[in-house]
Amino acid sequence: MALRINFNYSSAVTQTALEANNRLMGKSLLRLSTGLRILNAADDSAGLFIADQLAVVSAGLEQGNRNIQTGISALQIAENSAGQIYNKLKQIYVKAQSAANDINDPNARAALQREIQNLVDAIQKIGTDTEYNGLRLLDGSFQSKYIHYGPRVDQKVDVSISDLRAISLGAYIATGQGATSSIVSFSATGGSLSNFLNQLNTVNNGNFVLSGTSENVSIGSVTVYQGSATPELVDAAKLAQAINSNQTLQNEGITATASNESVANTYTTSVVSASLNTDNDSASTFTVKLNFYIGDGSKSFTVDLATVTTTAVAGGADTVNVTTVSLSQLVNNINGQAGLAGAPITAIDDNGKLKLVTTNGETIGIEVVTQRTSGTDTVDISVDLSQILEGGSTVTATNVSTAQYSQVAKTGKIYISSPNAFSISYNGVSDNGTSANEGLNFDYSSGSQVGLQNLYSINVFTNADAEKALMIIDMAIRKVDTVRSQIGAVMNNLQSIYDAQKVAMDNTNEAENVIRNVDFSKEMTTFTTMQIRMQSGVAMLAQANTLPQLVLQLLR
Repeated sequence: MALRINFNYSSAVTQTALEANNRLMGKSLLRLSTGLRILNAADDSAGLFIADQLAVVSAGLEQGNRNIQTGISALQIAENSAGQIYNKLKQIYVKAQSAANDINDPNARAALQREIQNLVDAIQKIGTDTEYNGLRLLDGSFQSKYIHYGPRVDQKVDVSISDLRAISLGAYIATGQGATSSIVSFSATGGSLSNFLNQLNTVNNGNFVLSGTSENVSIGSVTVYQGSATPELVDAAKLAQAINSNQTLQNEGITATASNESVANTYTTSVVSASLNTDNDSASTFTVKLNFYIGDGSKSFTVDLATVTTTAVAGGADTVNVTTVSLSQLVNNINGQAGLAGAPITAIDDNGKLKLVTTNGETIGIEVVTQRTSGTDTVDISVDLSQILEGGSTVTATNVSTAQYSQVAKTGKIYISSPNAFSISYNGVSDNGTSANEGLNFDYSSGSQVGLQNLYSINVFTNADAEKALMIIDMAIRKVDTVRSQIGAVMNNLQSIYDAQKVAMDNTNEAENVIRNVDFSKEMTTFTTMQIRMQSGVAMLAQANTLPQLVLQLLR
């Protein structure tokens, strides 16, 4: 064994080991005191990077949830205010319904109108004044607002709230007022639906007859009513049914209602009159009948209206006698024959006037048929159709022997309404918005964008106005309910995101914790090991320092 005194290798090595143990024990002690496993980048550079990224994500999730909470708070204010608007619309609807009752006198309707106006003003104020932190929520300016919910770029929810002010609530309504066709003069052509339609076409520019695919009605880009090779009567009921059964239009909130009501002039025995045309000294009999064509014309039936007889007078002019069915008989005949034919029309004695009402707004077509059934005399027969059909006039068949026919038709009224704007195009079913009273008689020219009738346009001074008000209010309620449901859907979406992000934040924090923070159980074991090593190292350093003293033994 070599002994040297200038360099103690054992002591040096022991000191190095002791320094390393001291450094490790110090780091372990610092970890235990701070709770951090990574004290600086040198401890775990990759771990530090991952832990920092996780910390950023966690902070982003936390702030995103704060954003969600503020967003939900704003939407709750908007939804509650929209609920107040709905409540006031409901009150307006009830008052308009009350005003639609013709039992109300003008003063009562005026009072209802004032109440409605006050409620409309309140809706306008709610829509204008509702805000969150200075942001108007219901005046239409809250569009494409983003709620950034996540820790990354473009993690956001787009929120838009429609304008719920009274000036923007209401209905987009295209009205087909309906019309009564010009009466076709008597001719030998008639007795069938095809002849009836052909005769109407010759006088009324074809707008009462649907024929060929070029004649149609389109709502926006959707063609809902179109002719075919087989002509038919233009029918508001059929158009309304086509609109209401179209899924695309349903999704856009577009609906249609049709009605057809005819109140003729007071019914009298002079509804049919006759005079002798050719005197052949022959007792003769003539009939006056009414052929009804209902809807598209496929439902038809016939009723008697009058009988005309002549009595031969030797050496003098034959006398003419007219026997007309009473109004009650005519009503009973129409209802009985309509029931047998399955035709959707009802006749009513309305205080001495013939009232005709179709079930769903079907068109009423009437063909007057005059014909001699016996004898050789001829007569001129006049029929006052204003007593049969609203908008009718008198038509005269001259020199009646064989059957002569005259045609007239009354289309129903149709309202096409939507809470949103739409366009209407048509051809061959109405005049082009010129008030020429043809066919469906739309109030917008073909290709027009239908305008809004807002809550301020409501008046309830007549039954017709009140009925229209109900439609306007109904569409306003639909829009408010749609907005409320959209707000609710966004709130639910945000709450779902909030809940998911809360879980993600907890898991992210746990992932960071695993990397960044110290495991006390493991680190305490390490610290104890380092502490023992330090103690043993100090003891061994003392032993190593005594090794050079062995040289003194050799020098004695």
